[in-house]
Amino acid sequence: MTVVVVYESMYGNTHRIAEAIGHGLAGAGVPAEVLSVEAARERGLGPEDVLVVGAPTHVHGLSRATTRQAAVQDAPGRAVEVDPSAQGEGVREWLGALDTHGGRAAAFDTRAKGPAVLTGRASQKIAKALHQHGFELVAEPESFLVSSDNRLLPEELTRARQWAADLATTIRPTQL
Repeated sequence: MTVVVVYESMYGNTHRIAEAIGHGLAGAGVPAEVLSVEAARERGLGPEDVLVVGAPTHVHGLSRATTRQAAVQDAPGRAVEVDPSAQGEGVREWLGALDTHGGRAAAFDTRAKGPAVLTGRASQKIAKALHQHGFELVAEPESFLVSSDNRLLPEELTRARQWAADLATTIRPTQL
């Protein structure tokens, strides 16, 4: 069994959270691969893989081609760099093309700090899509917060590693 952490990232925040989740899982003794959407498409999924899927929150949910394009165009004005994985399709499209095969999964997102009712949560949309594909969610969807200038809040990488370590304890018992 391998945990496959699949992410979409525009400014690198979700990518950094995905990497922290991968480190948290590995530190807890659970093998993990951290892959962009494109790399995940190329790799494919095995029947024993556990999915952890994350994306930035755009317009209260998952990005679309138009919101990704706008984010790339807005990057210079926001003084942020575009993540190398930002080109191409996002999590929405990847999940839409995913074969229904079931298994275990978890969802996360990055979103602006503030009440979720105002910011939205891409992780809720990811969790719903995973469930529709027959996946059993092993954790509640989780959000990791960014500031108004699109920077991860200082404690979020530590929180991501801890969330992953907690996930590992949920995943591991079913291996025995």
